[in-house]
Amino acid sequence: MQRIFLNDPITDGDISIFGADAHHLARVLRMKPGEMIAVSGSDGVDRICRLEKVDGECVTAKVIKTEKNPAEPPYRAVLYQGMPKGDKTDVIVQKAVELGVDTVVFAVTERSVARPDSKTLAKKTERFNRISESAAAQSGRGRVPEVRCVEGFGAVLNEAKTADLALFCYEGGGENIADILRGAAPSGERRIAIIIGPEGGFSDKEADAARKAGIRFCSLGGRILRTETAGSHVLSCLAYEYER
Repeated sequence: MQRIFLNDPITDGDISIFGADAHHLARVLRMKPGEMIAVSGSDGVDRICRLEKVDGECVTAKVIKTEKNPAEPPYRAVLYQGMPKGDKTDVIVQKAVELGVDTVVFAVTERSVARPDSKTLAKKTERFNRISESAAAQSGRGRVPEVRCVEGFGAVLNEAKTADLALFCYEGGGENIADILRGAAPSGERRIAIIIGPEGGFSDKEADAARKAGIRFCSLGGRILRTETAGSHVLSCLAYEYER
C-alpha cells in the first residue's frame, strides 16, 4: 500500500494532500478514486484512507480506519554518527531508518576527514531528511526519523548522557553489546544513544571525555567494522533483543 507522511496534525475524517505528494499520487502513480493509501504523521499511527478526489494540485482522502503502526520499535534509538566522507552519510541514514532508528545526528569529530561548512551542512541535512522520508515509506515506518547535525563531539556527549542507555562503540574495548542489552531491557519510551566514530575512530581525548561523562563503553565483537556498518550492526542488535 502506498504510504505518505504529513507534518501537520492529522484528524480522523477527510484528509487533504497538497504539493509534491499530491503530484506523486496523481501524476506519477496515476492512482484513482477508490484506491487505498496509508497516511502517517508523527504519532506512530497509520490512517488507512480511501482516495476520494485525485488531481495534481490536491488529493482528498477519507479515513476508513486507524491502527498502530507495527514497524515502530518499543524504544527510541538515537544514532550519533561521526561525520564520514563521501556518500557514506546517505547509506547510513537509509539503513538506520530501515532498522528502526528514531533520530540520526551527525557531528564532525577529531578524526573526521569530511568537514563541511555550515552552508554545505544545511544543504546536506535537507537531503538527509529526504532520504529518511523515502526509507521510512519503503520500510513501512509510522513516522519519519529526523536527521540533524550538531557542533562537535562535546555536543554529542551532552545529549547522549541524558539517555536511559548510552553506548560508546569503541574499537579499544568495552563491555560486550549482547551482555549490555540483556541487562537493560527497555520499558515504555526508553531512549538509547549509540555513538559511532568516523573512519579513523575516536581519539584518546574523545574516549576520555566519554568515560568522564559516564557513557558505557561497548564492544561490537572481534571484528573492526566500517563506520557505515557499525550503526546498522547496533540497531540490528537492538531489534533482535527488544522486538521479539
